[in-house]
Amino acid sequence: MRVESVNHDSRHNFSKPPVPEIMLIEGLGVEGDAHAGATVQHLHLIEVDAAAPNVRQVHLIQSELFAVLDAAGYQVGPGDLGENVTTSGVDLLNLPTGTELHLGDTAVVTLTGLRNPCSQINKFRKGLLKTMLHKDAAGEVVRLTGVMSVVNHGGTVRPGDQLKVVYPDGPHEPLDLV
Repeated sequence: MRVESVNHDSRHNFSKPPVPEIMLIEGLGVEGDAHAGATVQHLHLIEVDAAAPNVRQVHLIQSELFAVLDAAGYQVGPGDLGENVTTSGVDLLNLPTGTELHLGDTAVVTLTGLRNPCSQINKFRKGLLKTMLHKDAAGEVVRLTGVMSVVNHGGTVRPGDQLKVVYPDGPHEPLDLV
């Protein structure tokens, strides 16, 4: 399990360009990123409640998703879907709420929930939303747009860094939308 790419943008663009490293700041998110802050930074959520805590400080997507999208005819790479951290070797979408991810030497984030895909995905690649948000054979809604987290402990994160999963104590609660 490892970090494949780190991505950041100081503006509210859909995609985030890959960078050599990011600095995670405890309680805030990615230093210099448009979504960093103690309170919500997502433009739509600010309109709803600007004082709400920011439970979407760091967005993560597993790189294995790119092969699925490629098979569906969509070329997508690290940072294209707006994630800050692209991982490999761990099924992020099926981890329980409260799971800690240790990234590199010191950074730790706690998973808060699933990212809800929005229509901006279709502006990025026409028709992609149907692949990212669909129903499985059992009729359950499947969201492939990654997971959101908060920073528990800051540190520098780089491509190639190891990733360690620490499960929460108690019963495992599946990730829900945040």
